[in-house]
Amino acid sequence: MNLDGPDEGRFDFGEEVRVTRNVRNDGTYPGKEVGDILIRRGCVGNVVEVGTFLQDQVIYTVHFIKDGCMVGCRVEELIGIDEPWNPSRFEFRDKVVAKLNLAIKGKIAVPIGTEGEIEKVVRDTDPVIYHVRFPGITLQVPEASLGPRDTDQNQEITEVI
Repeated sequence: MNLDGPDEGRFDFGEEVRVTRNVRNDGTYPGKEVGDILIRRGCVGNVVEVGTFLQDQVIYTVHFIKDGCMVGCRVEELIGIDEPWNPSRFEFRDKVVAKLNLAIKGKIAVPIGTEGEIEKVVRDTDPVIYHVRFPGITLQVPEASLGPRDTDQNQEITEVI
């Protein structure tokens, strides 16, 4: 087993890390259905082991103490605890509703209360922006203009990018 690649030494045993993507069961985690979320994006854990998968992929076993589980993560799914992190309220595939009437050039494109689905989370902006698929249109929408499916909405209009 060759662990001399550039990612092998990125995180050390016991180091605190944050997972940047939802970790879902790929069928290897007992007691959970395939596709179930094991660890949510943003959770913090400690590296307990470094190994490889298929002889060329470095896998860090991370113990998420608060969540009570250990999962294998690839280096691109982890950041150091001191690295910048911009949390988001919603995640890929979450169902949301427009809290406001969403307008393009003054014309309402998505009426208040319209249901949509998150297609992409753009976390490197402040505030977080989402690509949301509404019936017949996909828009970039700031987090403040969205709510979970079951929230009351206001009768305001906001301009969308």
